[in-house]
Amino acid sequence: MSANRSNNVSRKDYRPREGSHVSDTSDEYFRRIVDEDKLASYLEDQLGTVEEYDVRRHQEGHSNETLFVTWGEQELVIRRPPPGETADNAHDVLREYKVVDALQDTSVEVPTTVAACDDHDVIGSDFYVMERTDGDVIRTELPERFETPEHREAIGEELVDRLAEIHEVDHEAVGLGEFGYPEGFTQRQVKRWSEQLTWAFSVTAEEREVPQLYDVMEWLQENAPEEHPHTLVHGDYKLDNVMYAPGTPPEINAIFDWEMSTLGDPLTDLGWMLSYWWDAKDPDPPNATTSLNATFMKGEDYLTRRELVDRYEERTGIDFENEKFYRTLAVYKLAGLGEMFFRRYLEGNSDDPLYPKMEEGVPALADRAVRIIDGEEPL
Repeated sequence: MSANRSNNVSRKDYRPREGSHVSDTSDEYFRRIVDEDKLASYLEDQLGTVEEYDVRRHQEGHSNETLFVTWGEQELVIRRPPPGETADNAHDVLREYKVVDALQDTSVEVPTTVAACDDHDVIGSDFYVMERTDGDVIRTELPERFETPEHREAIGEELVDRLAEIHEVDHEAVGLGEFGYPEGFTQRQVKRWSEQLTWAFSVTAEEREVPQLYDVMEWLQENAPEEHPHTLVHGDYKLDNVMYAPGTPPEINAIFDWEMSTLGDPLTDLGWMLSYWWDAKDPDPPNATTSLNATFMKGEDYLTRRELVDRYEERTGIDFENEKFYRTLAVYKLAGLGEMFFRRYLEGNSDDPLYPKMEEGVPALADRAVRIIDGEEPL
């Protein structure tokens, strides 16, 4: 499966460009996720011969692997799953490619797709290639150019408005009419993430157990809405999965990480986004999950969670009913991801420093889910 951009060219002996990140390309884990020579041959077939070639691993993400590639004058991004066994459908990069490619001519801000490949002889897994976008992904603090009251407020406004655009896509018109089964989606989400947790627990329970999550699991099963709107959903929509363009005012120019996208309940996206947006009234996140939680929006001038919800409801006409359920589900899913991370760490399938922290981080997330259920962390 690949884009129709093949060129009949001779093979070249590519070398990393001068000043490339040798430390990133010399360790064993890097060699597990990319064969630089085979990748060069693939890109040469797709894009033609170049003189300059360089591959660097992007180490900010915690799920699928991201590689930055210089191919002549082109700056590219490659997405592939992590090595080793993964939970079913948890790292489906070709599904991610399908939706990003389908959204190219819509108002949804997505990177430009280049090619997709299901030949595991190239780098050992499925992968896809897209053009690299310029801008800032906001993680722990704002770019200095956004440090005004108006721009701080606009950060949240942009985040909500771009989410609304996703939920307004005519998925039939863009070829995504068979992309999922929205009927019963929310109940299946509870079932699916319970299965993901069970998959992780089969290994992690030997180190420690998280009994609170079984209580949360039961509550979610009993409170899952039977009816909900049907739209395209992103599945992992949050502040650090979007990019803000250079300059001002704040404007999102790319939305990333579509691997969990499908047709389903848009309020699961909203609940997920809110789980990463901290209010001044909230307790600080535990140390074990600090890298997952930017808290600068607890400061002055940022929209509150309630204001984000009000803007979303006004923009889409969709009421955020059962908000306690959707916010609890989001934290439960975070716990599920964390437990899968912890399993991968125990099995030696990741060098991500976040993963071992999930030994304490997941119990902390379970406590947060219980707080939301009990009304101790209100919207």
